[in-house]
Amino acid sequence: MANFKGHALPGSFFLLFGLWWSVKYPLQYLSQKVNKKSQRIYCFQRVDAIEGGLKVIFALIGMLAEQFVPDGPHLYLYSGENHDWVKLMNWQHTTMYLFYGLSGVVDVLTYLSPVVPWGLDRLMLSVAVFVEGCLFYYHVLHRPMLDQHIHSLLLIAVFAGACSTMLEVFLRDNIVLEMFRAGLTIVQGTWFWQIGVVLFQPWGGPMWDEKDHSNIMFLTMCFFWHWAAAVAILAINYTLTYCCIQRCRAGSGEPYISLTVRQQKCDTNSQATFLSGSDEE
Repeated sequence: MANFKGHALPGSFFLLFGLWWSVKYPLQYLSQKVNKKSQRIYCFQRVDAIEGGLKVIFALIGMLAEQFVPDGPHLYLYSGENHDWVKLMNWQHTTMYLFYGLSGVVDVLTYLSPVVPWGLDRLMLSVAVFVEGCLFYYHVLHRPMLDQHIHSLLLIAVFAGACSTMLEVFLRDNIVLEMFRAGLTIVQGTWFWQIGVVLFQPWGGPMWDEKDHSNIMFLTMCFFWHWAAAVAILAINYTLTYCCIQRCRAGSGEPYISLTVRQQKCDTNSQATFLSGSDEE
């Protein structure tokens, strides 16, 4: 949809997943310090499957919205009467949602079937993000300068996310890559909203001058403000998750994560001292 809603809808989806990942991955990483590792793995595998189902649902909502809005193509790709393509912009958005839906299907199959190769879910997600980038790259060719530039900034986050997700195929459960992907997904979500506000002014007001170079400079700076905000969100959520885990462990009578490591070191040193003392005797 070439309007504000057409950008706010995917932006909301990306923002929701990015915020969830910024909590999920620190929780998963910090819970590795707990001894019940097998229960942790099973729990988070179920969460991954639920995520896949939500991806499929969101993708279906997006595809239906793109196709069946009043001015949508209604599943018509080519008009025989006018000898012209029908609403290709909507079809491009539909294709983007399609690949994210396929990524969700692979997520569910990875949980349900042991036959699915390990890492295929990350590979399919990387492909979906890459397809999104390619579609948006050709989405704005021969469009006004401001339109091209604001979408090209989005491509930075998109292709960076595709590359980092591809690395996760080989570096599974890497907290740095996972948090990086979460941050880029948040940036995508907020920047989709920014694109809709700049190009369509949903709350009224004068339209942006598409030929003013100052607007280009401001939007470039604004994009990295979005990125800085995403980093701040990651830091805050990681810290809150850590504090919550520590408080839960303290309430259950278990030692803190950091103290556990120190105790192991102290136990090792005490054992070494005891053995050396036994040898002397």
